[in-house]
Parts: sequence; structure tokens; C-alpha cells
Amino acid sequence: MDELAIAGNFAAGAVDFSLYSLFLRADLVVKSVIIILIMSSVYSWTIIVEKLIRMKRLKRLDKEFDEIFWSGNSFEDLYETFNFNQNDPKSKIFCSAITEWKKSNRDTNSIQSEVLNSLKERMGRSMQVTFNKESEIIEKNLTFLATAGSTAPFVGLFGTVWGIMNSFQSIAIAQNTNLAVVAPGIAEALFATALGLFVAIPAVVAYNKITSDLSKYFISLETFMDEFTTIFFRQLENK
Repeated sequence: MDELAIAGNFAAGAVDFSLYSLFLRADLVVKSVIIILIMSSVYSWTIIVEKLIRMKRLKRLDKEFDEIFWSGNSFEDLYETFNFNQNDPKSKIFCSAITEWKKSNRDTNSIQSEVLNSLKERMGRSMQVTFNKESEIIEKNLTFLATAGSTAPFVGLFGTVWGIMNSFQSIAIAQNTNLAVVAPGIAEALFATALGLFVAIPAVVAYNKITSDLSKYFISLETFMDEFTTIFFRQLENK
């Protein structure tokens, strides 16, 4: 018994448990699970980095826009400034409204409530369409983070179950419960679980962080649309 135990321990110690070796020893199903999770992780981090960089850039452009917009220049001058280089959604929203006003400029010579209401409605629709387009662009691929965060643990769990099944088959074939027989399959199974969590945890954290920041940013855009509409038509009515 002592000799068998020593031999078993030696065999177990001879097994390479590095991640690369675990991947090579895994069967086709577990390898497929590992590859899918690695690709999901790479794509998730690509989205995370891209969104964080975009949010930082949007905040900077938003601050620059506010400084210029509230500087006291006329809407025509602001339009020339922002329309020359539209880099952020707020500039595009503002320019879309002014463009609609310029198309209907002759109608505002007579200050009638019907004319103003019609213009306000058209400008509001134009800004809302631009807002929807820009928000769709900003949120592109963001749902993948939510999908990865919710499904990756289950994909890893599937690999775990499959690895454990292979371990039981190895036990049945060898008719031996020695650690050297069981350990490799169990290690492969746990590797799939760990990889699933490695994909899911950053994806969920990043998704919550990014969606929270985007929600605040979109609220600021909607607030600007309301403020701009109020200021613009107050000036028209005072002409």
C-alpha cells in the first residue's frame, strides 16, 4: 500500500497543471468552451476600453461646448463655430435645430403663435432624431457586456460539468480513484469555471459603470435641449 501511495503521489506530481497544459489535455468540447470564453474576454475588454475612452472624450467635448455656448455669442455665430467641426453629440443637436430654423427663417418674421409652435415642433423633432442617432452610436456593442456578464458563468459551468463527466469516465475505465487519475479532469473543469468568472465579473462591473455614466450624459443632453429651446424661443418672442 505504501508503494502504491508513493507511486500515486509521484504520478500526480508529474502532471503539469499549467493553464496551457490544461488546455492541451482538454477534450474538444472543453477546448471549445475555453476558446469561446477567451474570445469573449478579449472582445469584452476591447469594448470596455473603447467605451471608457469615448466617455472621457465626450465629457471633455461637453465641457468645451458649454464654455463656448454660454459665452454670450449669437446663435448664428455659435452655429458657424459648431457646424465647422461637429465632434460631439451636443454640437450636432444644436446645429440640427439651427439648420431647421434657417430653413424656416422667413416664417419667423411674423411673430404668430402658430408659426412659433410649428417651428418649435420641427426643431424639437430634429433635435430628438439627432439625439436618438447619437445615443445609438454611443451605446453600440454595449449589450454584449451584459450578455457576456450573464452567460459566461453558465458557459464555464457547462465546461465544468463536461470535465467532471470525463473524470468519472476516467475513474470507471481505470477502476482507480487515485488522485493522478482524477486530478487532471477536475483541474480542466475548474479552469473552465474560473475562466467564465474571469469574463463575467469585469463585464458586469464595466457595464454598470458605463451605463450609469451614459445615463447621466444623456440626461445632460436632454436638459440642454430643453434649455436651448426655452432660450431660443424667448429671444424670438422678444424680437
